[in-house]
Amino acid sequence: MVTDIVGTGVHQYPFLHARAFSVVAKFSSLISKGICEQYLCNAAHAIASDVPPPVKVGACRALAELLPESNQSSMPNNIMGILSSLVDLLRQASDETLHLVLETLQSAIKSGGEQSTSIEPVISPIILDVWAQHIADPFISIDAVEVLEAIKNAPGCLEPLVSRILPTIGTILSKSKIQPDGLVAGSLDLLTMILKNAPAAVVKAVFDTCFTSTIQIVLESDDHGEMQNATECLAAFISGGRQELLVWGGEQGSTLKMLLSAASRLLDPELESSVSLFVGSYILQLILHLPSHLSPHIPELIAAIVRRMQTSDIAGLKSSLVVIIARLVHLSAPNVDQFINLLLAIPAQGYGSSLAYIMSEWSQLQGEIQGAYQIKVTTTALALLISTRHPELSRIEVNGHLVKTSAGITTRSKARVTPDNWTKIPLPSKIFALLADTLAEIQEQVGDDADNIDEEDSDWEEVQNGDATPQDIMYSASVPSNANPSVEHLNAMAKVFDEDEDDSYDDDLAKNDSLNEVKLLDFLTNTFVNLWDSDRPLFEYLCQGLTNPQRVAVQKVLRK
Repeated sequence: MVTDIVGTGVHQYPFLHARAFSVVAKFSSLISKGICEQYLCNAAHAIASDVPPPVKVGACRALAELLPESNQSSMPNNIMGILSSLVDLLRQASDETLHLVLETLQSAIKSGGEQSTSIEPVISPIILDVWAQHIADPFISIDAVEVLEAIKNAPGCLEPLVSRILPTIGTILSKSKIQPDGLVAGSLDLLTMILKNAPAAVVKAVFDTCFTSTIQIVLESDDHGEMQNATECLAAFISGGRQELLVWGGEQGSTLKMLLSAASRLLDPELESSVSLFVGSYILQLILHLPSHLSPHIPELIAAIVRRMQTSDIAGLKSSLVVIIARLVHLSAPNVDQFINLLLAIPAQGYGSSLAYIMSEWSQLQGEIQGAYQIKVTTTALALLISTRHPELSRIEVNGHLVKTSAGITTRSKARVTPDNWTKIPLPSKIFALLADTLAEIQEQVGDDADNIDEEDSDWEEVQNGDATPQDIMYSASVPSNANPSVEHLNAMAKVFDEDEDDSYDDDLAKNDSLNEVKLLDFLTNTFVNLWDSDRPLFEYLCQGLTNPQRVAVQKVLRK
């Protein structure tokens, strides 16, 4: 049917042709390669011809879908004609069709390879103009930035694009207080895109022009969008520049001082929580790339993190700061005891110490933490903490599980008057249960059903090879874990277990962290086995608080 439509009059049946293009685009994986190539050529011809607007819209949809699937030999003679036609369409596009044309342009640039290079001087100014005109429209401005990113990634286009963008962006950021609404935040977003995976020479060029202005925006701006985008931009600076960043600043210590001042402002407890939303990813870059320079400032950093967490009303911000604490636990290894002592020495309002406050929050938030990298960092850090068997951990009590009431349905007004009531359990018991939860999730994800574990007494006796009864060791007390992971948390956990995928981590800025190499299942297995071998009484005590699924999960690793 779609082949028959090609022979019909395009002016007589414009909507039929538009629908045919859309059908081929939508079902390209089910349509023969020959028909797809035919429609690819027809679409390229249509956008360059005098045909009704619906046909051009359908042709753009077909190009956007078919170009990424095509190869150089099956495309029209060269991509230049398509790019030139799309640029002409861009000049004529209405607000309704602008998104589609930009999307098609992005696909064409990505498919063009080296052929895209020669059109950079023509296409970049037009896209930048679209970006500037629609800076207040987040959808169109993001589309424009994505097209510019495609140009940036095309062979030979990065340097000329940066040379074109940098002078204007530098001026905008240096005079940020007099710019129209949205332009500074949009410029920072554009700058972050340029810095992403850029070579050191490009990062330095951007640093020389924009770094100080970006710092000043963080220190002085009250605009949420500007602050958030500036934070992400600074994280990209550190990720791209690393140690060299401190040298580029000239005066010894000046760059580090600016970076720490920015962190201090972002952790200001008086700021609205949304302003500080991305401070976690920023501080993470300081830890990963400037650890020795950050080390003397860790006590002040922890105190600021605690103050920020205590005034935050956004769980996502608290979770991101928990990840920072977890990464500092790893940074302190093998002297995790000393890190615990440091937390004990730092006060926290309403709590005996920062350790008590942080662990009360961490134990509650662990099941809600999102991101495969973040889950791996926090889970392994909890394992390091419990492995110390530090006596102060047992003196801290945290929420266990929610006590159910028989008062009927809880309405919003009733919930405000009567807050949730939780059991209290020792921190090591909570950590142990959280680790067992994660272990059970891993085993479920990897489908570890090869060994059908019988939960009878004799099976557990094979594990312990001792005189204690299974009831003594694995008795399930009435203190189950309250961990109830969100869907996002479980999806992220699935990515953690997919150890063979290079792109399994959501946070691109953390891809170079050595913790990415940790195999979570092996790490947890070693933690449980070592605790079993080194402190059997403690292990048996902690097992008393496990639920049945947690108990089975631990039993599996001890049997190996």
